[in-house]
Amino acid sequence: MKAKRHSLDYTLLVAILALLCMGLVMVFSASTSLSYTLVGHRWHFIVRQIMWTILGVVVLYATSRVNYRKWQSLTGLGIICTIILLLLVWMPGLGVTIQGSSRWIDLGIVRVQPSEIAKMTLIIWLADRLAKRTRRLTSFVFGTLPLLAVMGFIASLIVLQPDLGTAVAIMLAVGLMLFVAGLPWTQVLGLGGAGAALLAWLIRIAPYRFERYLAFLNPWKDPLDTGYQIIQSLYAIAMGGLAGRGWGGGLQKQFFLPEPHNDFIFSTIAEELGFIGGTVVIFLFALVAVRGVHVAMRAPDRFAALVAVGITGMVVSQAMINLAVAMGAVPVTGITLPLVSYGGASTVVVMASLGILLNISKHVIE
Repeated sequence: MKAKRHSLDYTLLVAILALLCMGLVMVFSASTSLSYTLVGHRWHFIVRQIMWTILGVVVLYATSRVNYRKWQSLTGLGIICTIILLLLVWMPGLGVTIQGSSRWIDLGIVRVQPSEIAKMTLIIWLADRLAKRTRRLTSFVFGTLPLLAVMGFIASLIVLQPDLGTAVAIMLAVGLMLFVAGLPWTQVLGLGGAGAALLAWLIRIAPYRFERYLAFLNPWKDPLDTGYQIIQSLYAIAMGGLAGRGWGGGLQKQFFLPEPHNDFIFSTIAEELGFIGGTVVIFLFALVAVRGVHVAMRAPDRFAALVAVGITGMVVSQAMINLAVAMGAVPVTGITLPLVSYGGASTVVVMASLGILLNISKHVIE
């Protein structure tokens, strides 16, 4: 078998760029009314999103050019810096709290969201450790437990922000990595059960999370408060029909649907572009998943394969959670739709991660 050089996965690249372009088009459509209300013109959100997208493309190109093996030597430093950044969100004068959530660090020019950075650094760190611990994974105490301690600590810091949705997305991705790495079935089932129990407990002890869970079970019990987001999202999707109302013609974004350009952008897509537009979005994410698995299966070494699995799992799991929320299949969370929703830090970090995946695709074995 021979390593393939200087030819990245163009199908994956096209899917990424298509999602980016759809995101720009729909962020503009979804945000015009809100933008006009806040600042007096319709370009506030889209101008910022274009700037972040350009930066994201530059970062994508840069990380796709850096040999993926170079990241392996930085895993220790990366995880330490990530923990420090996650702690800094509570530092007075530096951390930023919005609507009760402390998720950002204000650097003056830009706000950094450490939980987004944690996604990439944790995947690379875990891939490095799993690549070196092939034989020790059979031992829970000496193989798996030390890894769980680090991952659990980072996830706990994110939950405390509070940001349970992001923590769940991270745990889904790293859980997939552990499974692919060869974790014994007994440990897989045990950790899966423990994770489900912990998630249920975290939902139950936080009143606002439990209210969202009850609203998910029956949104019509409180349609003007806890059930409002789900109901308005389902209205938007239902009114789209087959082909939608047409780009820019959505009604739910006119201050009925909360966060139409962000958390619920898929609902806006479904209303304006209909079943066809929603299916295109799902197809593009499915294409990212298929090509990511293709890269992982043909990766030149164990570290590359696990990084590919982690990055693909992270992007796809986040997309699945967002789509499930929009369709009322799971309780409401603050998870955005990768590459499509409005957002600066998340777009850049996802693009950086996908750039690494593209670089691995240059080295696939045939």
